[in-house]
Amino acid sequence: MTPRSNAVLQFPISKTPITVNRKVPIRLKNVDYRSREYLTEDEVEKLITAAGRVGRHGHRDETLILLSYRHGLRVTELVSLRWEQVDLKQGLMHVNRLKHGNASVHPLRGPELRALRRLQREYSTLPYVFCSERKAPLTSDAIRKIIYRAGKEAGLPFTVHPHMLRHACGYKLAQAGQDTRSIQHYLGHKNIQHTVRYTQLSPERFKDFWKD
Repeated sequence: MTPRSNAVLQFPISKTPITVNRKVPIRLKNVDYRSREYLTEDEVEKLITAAGRVGRHGHRDETLILLSYRHGLRVTELVSLRWEQVDLKQGLMHVNRLKHGNASVHPLRGPELRALRRLQREYSTLPYVFCSERKAPLTSDAIRKIIYRAGKEAGLPFTVHPHMLRHACGYKLAQAGQDTRSIQHYLGHKNIQHTVRYTQLSPERFKDFWKD
């Protein structure tokens, strides 16, 4: 009998999940799909513009990407966002954080207010901000597909998922020089260690290293 080999199978890095003996696909690590897990401000703008060009609900899709980025919303927080949380007169939005995060009230700026007012005119009779043609709240899976499709339309060189917008918000705030504690409260983190990742990658820490 041939002795059993102890060698470990090595699978090549792939852009798509791989299967072994036709069993459940093995998902590779994030680093095997993309070099970073956040979007730059320019990439977010491209994503928003692309979302407006695809499908019959371009404005809705633009708005959900804008809000997700500006307020660091998770997919489940987008899905559950109701009009009663939005005060268009005072320009405020009550953000209920999931995963035991801390709720907060965020100011709404001009681009968000204009987008939300238009969206409310189109969906004024519905309790949820982001709804489907069937007048039901969008599902988490639907939002993932919207953002993935917008990423392809925008020509981004990697696949895009919704949580990259939350990370993009954190990095943007860190690069703008906002202090870690304020970013923690804005994103609703219980543990500040989840916030530190953004300040650690901020180039602002190194801006005075060279004087030429």
